Amino acid sequence: MGKDVIIACDFDGKEEVLKFLDKFTGRKPFVKIGMELYYSAGPEIVKEIKARGHKIFLDLKLHDIPNTVKKSMAVLSKLDVDMCNLHAAGTVAMMEAAIEGLTRPDGTRPLLIAVTQLTSTSEERMKEDLLIEKPIDEVIMHYASRAKVAGLDGVVCSPLEASKVKDVCGKEFLTVTPGVRFADGDVGDQVRIATPARAKEIGSDYIVVGRPITQAEDPVAAYERCVNEFVD
Repeated sequence: MGKDVIIACDFDGKEEVLKFLDKFTGRKPFVKIGMELYYSAGPEIVKEIKARGHKIFLDLKLHDIPNTVKKSMAVLSKLDVDMCNLHAAGTVAMMEAAIEGLTRPDGTRPLLIAVTQLTSTSEERMKEDLLIEKPIDEVIMHYASRAKVAGLDGVVCSPLEASKVKDVCGKEFLTVTPGVRFADGDVGDQVRIATPARAKEIGSDYIVVGRPITQAEDPVAAYERCVNEFVD
């Protein structure tokens, strides 16, 4: 599977996101629809963006009892998205139920990936807020290995952890990495970050880039810069 840049379309409404996507008259980028946009515009925005020719990563990070997640994934599978996710902290049983719900009658399903630890989470916060005393790197690798055991396709992780995830889970196990910033850009609220070029070197399969593209003076140029640094 080839590498790709996913634009995080973290807008608060339909009009704003469609106006942004109208700028892309050539290559149709892979886009991420997160909670903000999905809760504002609902499933119809997914269908509309898909109809425009974009691949979609539906980033809702499900985390609930296995039966609820199974039923929710069955609903999401009908939206024809290309990738969706959940929290690995929900346990192997939840992740297995998610795959069961996500798989369509014909056996097809979107890629399913698990969030290990959010890229805004530092080891200090993990210990103080979550009472997880193990080193963050060890926790992330454990979560990744449990996701593989459950049959998932990969994980969301920091680009700094992508190479080690591959070592632990195999080269075919996907790494989807937010926390990507240009070398000359603002890091914002991210803690564990890398540039697109560095993410490529480390072994990320997909990078998720939001504000460095969506808030750029020329978003299309910023997107093409990402593609040039990460894919080409």
